[in-house]
Amino acid sequence: MKFSINKVLTAFSNTKAEGAHIDNYTEDIINSIDEAAFAVSQQNVMYAATQELGGYYYLKTIIVGTFKIKTMKGALLKFEAKDFNLDLKTDMDEFETDHSNISNRFITRIDFQIEKEDIPKLKDQNIQNIKLIAKKTKLDFGLIKS
Repeated sequence: MKFSINKVLTAFSNTKAEGAHIDNYTEDIINSIDEAAFAVSQQNVMYAATQELGGYYYLKTIIVGTFKIKTMKGALLKFEAKDFNLDLKTDMDEFETDHSNISNRFITRIDFQIEKEDIPKLKDQNIQNIKLIAKKTKLDFGLIKS
């Protein structure tokens, strides 16, 4: 998937009518992950960072855009690369999207369990596809190449 600035702009929707307002809520959520955007889909941007807590490792993600969900069945994040496939399950099965009225964006926080030895694989520039599967929804993301 080629990186396109238009896809990033589409994910952040049109905010002309609300241009005078400052969306502090959305910006605070995005800023809670110190990393830059990790992956992009047609209408969503994924921010991601790893975190260790009590000897367990997590991939903390925030998806900003049109993706909206409420589930108690968890989700799966699949990484497909030339030399490996990695499937990550959610830390908690229950999560829900938040809506920002000012920018008309949806913000979804999802934490995935990851093994320590799999963390370096996320930095691999050979990742071809990232797929989020939750309920009946499947989102295809492309890694943003740095």
